[in-house]
Amino acid sequence: MELRQLEYFVAVAEEGSFTKAAARMHIAQSGVSAQILLLERELGQRLFDRSRSPVRLTKVGTALLTHAHAALAAVADARQVADEYGAALRGHVSVGLAASSSLAFDLVDMLAEFHRAHPMVEIALLEANTDDLVDGLLDGRHDMAIISPPATVPADLRLQLVADEQIVAAVSSDHPLCGRSGVTLEELNGCQLITFSSTIGTRSTIDAAFAAAGIQPHVAIEASDPNVLAELAGGGLGVALIPEPYARARDSRLHVMQIADVDLRGSLALVWNDARKPSTSAARLVDYARRSLRSGQALSP
Repeated sequence: MELRQLEYFVAVAEEGSFTKAAARMHIAQSGVSAQILLLERELGQRLFDRSRSPVRLTKVGTALLTHAHAALAAVADARQVADEYGAALRGHVSVGLAASSSLAFDLVDMLAEFHRAHPMVEIALLEANTDDLVDGLLDGRHDMAIISPPATVPADLRLQLVADEQIVAAVSSDHPLCGRSGVTLEELNGCQLITFSSTIGTRSTIDAAFAAAGIQPHVAIEASDPNVLAELAGGGLGVALIPEPYARARDSRLHVMQIADVDLRGSLALVWNDARKPSTSAARLVDYARRSLRSGQALSP
């Protein structure tokens, strides 16, 4: 039994005609008829009732049709795998990562999955501040990035939200504010604040909230990594304004307070340049990252 015999058999069954099947397969009708006869002789059974028009499948032919479809589908799948392997995706992609996003987005797992699917694509992962990452997306140095979005985003860039976490105030167990469940921006006025540097998008959100309240905050310590901010607050150096998951991760070392008079939130986004034509590998990575986020594979801490 040959593959082409099954192909001709399915064509005749679906078309109800040897002539139409031959046209569909782009061969002479005699060729189709000859191959079907050979198949019937090998099986020892008549597959078609040729006494009527259109031709009809016999009971044996009807039973065989299901198996023929399955066999041809399996061959098509095998060909696709071979084609994909032969034309393996290759290239180089650059992914930027804001320092503040190290735990809020499981980028490592996502990139590992992408690498397993496309092992010939070289992936460069670079950590930088938000401004540098935005510049890199605009000039083509980066193909995509995870950033804390700035107040204004260039028109060429597209964003997809990754995480959206509440900003809380966190202090050490011996801080005067410890024991309180909430605190207002006014009550934070004059406190030594520990929060993100001005290069992190979340900082602009915090500054805007204080400005709207008419308060000039006293930022004593700045850092880009929220884990460092939490450690500093745990050491009694001030009040950390950080996303809640990072404050909770410090176990009993930090006392967490809600900011009562304003809903401060820190967000992270997957960002890519929609104006530049990406390489095939970069386009595939961005598409995979976007689908991963929609399916819930990328989670905040």
